[in-house]
Amino acid sequence: MVGRAERNKDFVQEMVQNTASRIGNITTIITTAVVDVAREVGELITDGFEMRDAAKKAEQAQQSQVEDSGTQ
Repeated sequence: MVGRAERNKDFVQEMVQNTASRIGNITTIITTAVVDVAREVGELITDGFEMRDAAKKAEQAQQSQVEDSGTQ
């Protein structure tokens, strides 16, 4: 026969283990979300740099065409 103190100890132990496991799962979810958001923001910024560089190259190409047509 299990005494009251042992039942209470088992209950508290189960609750602590369950709570720790749930907190661990939540922490993993949050960590993964932060990593995913950081990756997306980084890719967005990279896209911006690439678009800026493409715009500069297009402007230089257009400028070169204008200069070439003026010398003919």
